[in-house]
Amino acid sequence: MTFKDHFSRQAADYAKFRPRYPQELFVYLGNIAPSRQLAWDCGTGNGQAAVGLASVFDRVIATDASEKQIANAQPHERVEYRVASAEESGLESGTIDLIMVAQALHWFDLPRFYEEVPRVLKSNGVFAASAYKFFHITPEIDRLVNHRYYDKVVGSFWPAERALVEKFEELPFPFSEIQTPSFEMIAQWNLKHLLGYLRSWSTTQRFIAANKRDPLKAIADDLRAAWGDPGQMRKVVWPLILRVGLKATPERRRNKKRRNSESFREQASCVQLRR
Repeated sequence: MTFKDHFSRQAADYAKFRPRYPQELFVYLGNIAPSRQLAWDCGTGNGQAAVGLASVFDRVIATDASEKQIANAQPHERVEYRVASAEESGLESGTIDLIMVAQALHWFDLPRFYEEVPRVLKSNGVFAASAYKFFHITPEIDRLVNHRYYDKVVGSFWPAERALVEKFEELPFPFSEIQTPSFEMIAQWNLKHLLGYLRSWSTTQRFIAANKRDPLKAIADDLRAAWGDPGQMRKVVWPLILRVGLKATPERRRNKKRRNSESFREQASCVQLRR
């Protein structure tokens, strides 16, 4: 099966420069899963989320459609890496406690993937999807990267699916969604690491392929001036968006129907009282 591969070209840089997910996220997911036997990290990329899940789950199956991403993934004794698409995972039905999709949901064929999710989840399994958008360092650096570089320099080279990250909270989510705590990814980077991260962006690579030049040169001087000493370590923070849903079992569907009915009756009573 073919798929839109925007990361194989820079798979090594992707593995080296991407930010790490907080351990608290995986502890939380382990606590809400029906058991900690088996998790599926779908669209694993370089395996960051898979390794995090392995710290709380007995076993993790991590899949990605890109062979190069899997080849560059972080090894772990409890993680089994496989080349497979999100929509056709090859996993056994009803075996997964938790499905995690970290910064990848926007790449999937959602109608088909949303058929695969309930097929592989246990009857009381959990589906979690996360995304992050812009980082925060300093106001000046944020403006240079998050606005000037992101929008004006390489903006026209973003794949169409990137727009879905900007609207992650609005993506279809046909599960019993629950409220979640807030999480952040935090890193300590020097200027070289920041530039490596920006070079790992799919839009940067698409710009280079089209123009045969490095788009980072457009902001390099201003970025050096804003950063100061290139070796200086600065705190980088990405707010995480986390959406968690529960598999819609018959009991949960009945409970939701009952809650909706009760809510309707309460609203009707309020209308009657106001009259």
